[in-house]
Amino acid sequence: MPPIEGPATLSSEKAIIFDQSKNEQFKINDNYRSLHRKLKITHKVDVNKDEITPEVLEEASIFVVPSPKDKFTESEFNTLKGYLDGGGAVLVTLGEGGEKNFETNINYLLEEYGIMINNDSVVRTHYYKYFHPKECLIPNGVLNRGVAKFLGKDSNKDFAGCFSFVYPFGATVNTAKPAVPILSTGPASWPLNRPVCALTTLTSTSKMKPGGRICVIGSGHVFSDKYIEKEDNNTLLNVILTFLLNPNELELNSLDVEDPEVSEYTVVADTCAISERIRGCLMETTEELPSDYLSLFNTDSLYWVSLNQVSRVITAYKDLDVPHTSLRLAVPNFEESVPKLEPAVFPPRFLDLGPPALELYDLQEEFYSEVSRLSQTANKVLSSSLKNRDADVDKRPQVTLHIPVVSPSVS
Repeated sequence: MPPIEGPATLSSEKAIIFDQSKNEQFKINDNYRSLHRKLKITHKVDVNKDEITPEVLEEASIFVVPSPKDKFTESEFNTLKGYLDGGGAVLVTLGEGGEKNFETNINYLLEEYGIMINNDSVVRTHYYKYFHPKECLIPNGVLNRGVAKFLGKDSNKDFAGCFSFVYPFGATVNTAKPAVPILSTGPASWPLNRPVCALTTLTSTSKMKPGGRICVIGSGHVFSDKYIEKEDNNTLLNVILTFLLNPNELELNSLDVEDPEVSEYTVVADTCAISERIRGCLMETTEELPSDYLSLFNTDSLYWVSLNQVSRVITAYKDLDVPHTSLRLAVPNFEESVPKLEPAVFPPRFLDLGPPALELYDLQEEFYSEVSRLSQTANKVLSSSLKNRDADVDKRPQVTLHIPVVSPSVS
């Protein structure tokens, strides 16, 4: 098995030729520069800017058609068919919108080998890692366990997630035998589980030369400078080059070839086109339509306006002695059943002034009895100062009133 990180090597002197004759979207000197640098290490790389002829394809080991924007001629298709029948290898990429967007006819060639690129776009159903919905990160998109075996991964359990790749601005692919899908959109993108990369191997006409190979991938951005280093897109490039150059080294699983895990293509109604097709009634009816459809155009039952009585109406003005003048706007006269109301306005309610703040004083000290205050005062002084306190007490009239006067006795 060749190394996974680098592309497969080529022993012959033939070149990988990139076609530039159909106004391709991707060019090796513009947005495929990184791919060009990788390939020219082990391969000879060339560009074709003229009409596709057998002389051009004789020098090609792989003929790459990177998202053409012009149509091919019938002679060019016949040349490519002859190149594939002779054991050649072709890689075709496109983008979102398919043939309709790129204005090409590449499907005319691909349908001969069971492949068709759809006129749709692949989007991711929820955001993860890449901001644009069409920059789809597909982590479980491998359809054939032979790819996992080639990469040295476990091919029995969860081979669909053996590598992840970014699939930006791409379309889905329809496949039919002998084409084999190897990559899909996975369960996290829309459309769900639809092929995006398919391979076709033609029957060999000679034992010495392998049959022709064609690989189709619905997005040319996968190998562009912006995305080729993202995720495992380099691994995808290695798988495709191995199939095109050394097909014997990539052995696909026969069970997955016969029954790939892909979903049916679901067609969504074009609401924009349907909105332009106006219908008077969308309800279904159980009445059977008559065989003579002209009888359906019955104008008698429809609403209509007749001017046959206008002349009689004008004559009636004179007969009724009513002036024939234009109608004037009658001034309305409104009767008031109730008196005029006045708006109910209530005066503002201001907050009342609060009560005055109490002074800070000791209530117990103010309301104690005289005996209690004396006891409290006595406890505060020392025994040494009692004499001075007694002198002060004698001066108080409240105390002297209760001291009896004793006259001195005469001995």
